[in-house]
Amino acid sequence: MTAVTITGLGRALRRGETSAARLAEDVLRRVHDRNSELNAFALVDELGAYAAAQRADRELAEGVDRGPLHGIPVAVKDLVDMAGLPTTCGSATSFGAAAATRDAEVVTRLRDRGAVIVGKTTLHEFAYGATGDRSVHGPSRNPNDSGRMSGGSSGGSAVAVASGMVPLSVGTDTAGSVRVPAALCGVVGFKPAYDAIPGAGVYPLAPTLDHVGLFAGSAEDALIGYMALASRPPEPPPLPEPLSLTVGWVRAGVCDARVEELAHRLVTRAGFAPRPVGGLPGHLFDVFTTLQGREAYEVHRHHLDADRDLIDDEVVDRLERGGKVSDESYAAAAEAREELRATVRELLRTHDLLALPTVPVVAPPLGARRVRVDGTELEVRSALLSFTYPWNLTGVPAISIPAGRQDGLPTAVQLVTAPGSEHLLFAAARALEAA
Repeated sequence: MTAVTITGLGRALRRGETSAARLAEDVLRRVHDRNSELNAFALVDELGAYAAAQRADRELAEGVDRGPLHGIPVAVKDLVDMAGLPTTCGSATSFGAAAATRDAEVVTRLRDRGAVIVGKTTLHEFAYGATGDRSVHGPSRNPNDSGRMSGGSSGGSAVAVASGMVPLSVGTDTAGSVRVPAALCGVVGFKPAYDAIPGAGVYPLAPTLDHVGLFAGSAEDALIGYMALASRPPEPPPLPEPLSLTVGWVRAGVCDARVEELAHRLVTRAGFAPRPVGGLPGHLFDVFTTLQGREAYEVHRHHLDADRDLIDDEVVDRLERGGKVSDESYAAAAEAREELRATVRELLRTHDLLALPTVPVVAPPLGARRVRVDGTELEVRSALLSFTYPWNLTGVPAISIPAGRQDGLPTAVQLVTAPGSEHLLFAAARALEAA
């Protein structure tokens, strides 16, 4: 592909400078060349991709244009059902024993928009991990350094975009599973508001926290994907000048000072004047872990009963801890979530956007389980999720934008807004990219 954006690819398709079949062939060649090194894809659907590409070409020749995704190669995370293909959820359990009988709603929408789905991407088993290195298919690897984590759980989807295999991919985000790997791999990751992209046919982890999200090479491409897949695509008003937006800078926890400086510098270079806002309550991660743990256990308890020996030990341990969460503890955590939602609503009433680093560190080495952050040793999972999980608790839209490199590895800044103000989020994201 000579044009690297969705808009550029679409222009080339419509001018007859390329074809959907040629784009699919190029993508499948890149997957063949790089997947053994990076493990972005758990399954490649070569026959399905060629059939969809030929249909896209035929329709364009007949004057049928399904929109910006027509003929564009995309990938989906392997917990999203595609009819005729297994959905393994990164597990050796009975997930992949039979092919899905119908498409997930997000797949139906991709097909209806003319997209060419080339395969299913690697994920942390059951989507229950931020590191991306626990899967029956093996770890997905960071394209910037294959000895480093991609992040998770949607690591393969991030790697597929970051390595140039596809321009757009679908992931899911329960605590940061789109934004964390986007940040570590150096691409854009967008978590829409809760249920903005439907989750029907997507295997859940924690249903009140799960979001379907997107990876792309730019904010513009992420917006194109969102407009195509959202249940109620926004009709944005004229975009304001970036300088007119009020931005609050959130101090959410321990962060490598160099990573925070890169993120803050990019926000100011883009013309914003971020002003500090109060930090979020310190007990929130316990609240989040209680809710996620109990819900994940309820979803997967039958796999513990039937296939415990086939599940990764870390994932088993996390699920079993979720099974020990009492009804009273879950109810108390749900009440604390409502208090956080009220706090965030008030912050977003007085600020157009909130900004903070996406993750507090660059990508840790594969297999690492402890990481030093600004002189403090932390458990890797909690460190990677420390700045992303609050926005799953509140269900508000959040996007991760690359913010430069530290020690040769990507860093990122995260922008957060209120549901219904996505146009502000994307306006600001474009300003960051321009800076």
